Amino acid sequence: MAELKERLRTDLTTAMKGRDELRTATLRMVLAAVSAEEVSGKEARELSDDEVLAVLRREAKKRREAAEAFAGAGRTEQAERERAEEGVVATYLPAQLGDADLTALVADVITRTGASGMKDMGKVMGAANQEVAGRAEGGRVAAEVRRQLG
Repeated sequence: MAELKERLRTDLTTAMKGRDELRTATLRMVLAAVSAEEVSGKEARELSDDEVLAVLRREAKKRREAAEAFAGAGRTEQAERERAEEGVVATYLPAQLGDADLTALVADVITRTGASGMKDMGKVMGAANQEVAGRAEGGRVAAEVRRQLG
């Protein structure tokens, strides 16, 4: 079994024993998403830690988008709940790159690929996303690549 999935299960048990309602509910939702991913496709399989991380990133993004939607609709209580859930999920994700680190990484990729303009954005994005490896959202990476190429 993937280490990360086992850690999620252990933390769920701890949260249940500690009667931490927010953490319990969030971890249950995340584990349900992991289980759904495992049985999707032609046959059931065990997810690797990288695949579990991808599910966690997707769940964090869902919470962030839901919080924005609730806040935009004036439902601050639900928006705060979604942000709190995103915070729980974020504890299992690798540390995010800061703006300065992302700028330096993109500049390095542009130099290595020999990109000279917006026509090379796809080539730069492919290489940059491999370097970033989930430590920054694709939108942030794309905006930085656009800024440096444009």
